Amino acid sequence: MAKKPLILVTNDDGINAPGVRTLIDVMNELGDVVVVAPDSPQSGMGHAITLNSTLYVEQVFIDDGPQKEYSCSGTPADCVKIAIREILKRKPDLCVSGINHGSNSSINVIYSGTMSAAIEAGIEGIPAIGFSLLDYTWNANFEASKPFVKTVSEKVLKKGLPNGIILNVNIPNVSKNLIKGIKTSRQAKANWVEEFDKRTNPQGKDYYWLSGKFVNLDDGEDTDEWALDNNFVSVVPIQFDLTAHRFLKELNTWDLNDTKT
Repeated sequence: MAKKPLILVTNDDGINAPGVRTLIDVMNELGDVVVVAPDSPQSGMGHAITLNSTLYVEQVFIDDGPQKEYSCSGTPADCVKIAIREILKRKPDLCVSGINHGSNSSINVIYSGTMSAAIEAGIEGIPAIGFSLLDYTWNANFEASKPFVKTVSEKVLKKGLPNGIILNVNIPNVSKNLIKGIKTSRQAKANWVEEFDKRTNPQGKDYYWLSGKFVNLDDGEDTDEWALDNNFVSVVPIQFDLTAHRFLKELNTWDLNDTKT
């Protein structure tokens, strides 16, 4: 009898979040599931890791099911690191992160704890996918996400991914019958225009709340933002090699060893 795939599940919204509970349900259909997720919300943590304090891991029993679950006091990246080094008996065949409550398309990928967990798995040579639904509410309905999560995950289990490549999957917040399909895309050129709401506390000390708006500067029809705006699930292959390869040739003409200038 063939051994089932070992699937590591994590997220950044916390182990009790409805999104990760949905992801666990889908992964239980595909393999043996081990969950290692933060014990509290860690959104916007990016690829932070815990260096100056201790980490705690506790086995928990939240839902009925065959999965094994552990809550971790650290960041999403910590969860993947400790899962691989301390909890799992073998290297997982797949790591899935999410389903995030909210978008991780475009520039959001660099801030995302969800995607950083998937990237950490990719660094370890594990095929990895981050899933996000464009609904920031805690009580978001993830039902329409399920078939697309299953399809993409099955494909990765069957075909694998090249070393250093991770999939960033975003799902529009519409009913299943309105989703037109899955569209492979590139990351749109977009950014946040931040504003800070400055206030003063009763002791006279200033404090700030971060706010702002998302601005899409890209009118291409091959981007993740276009796909999502048009009710497609977007799938963007990303990488953790941040080298700007196209600039290397020009940079080499700068004669950086000329210290006289």
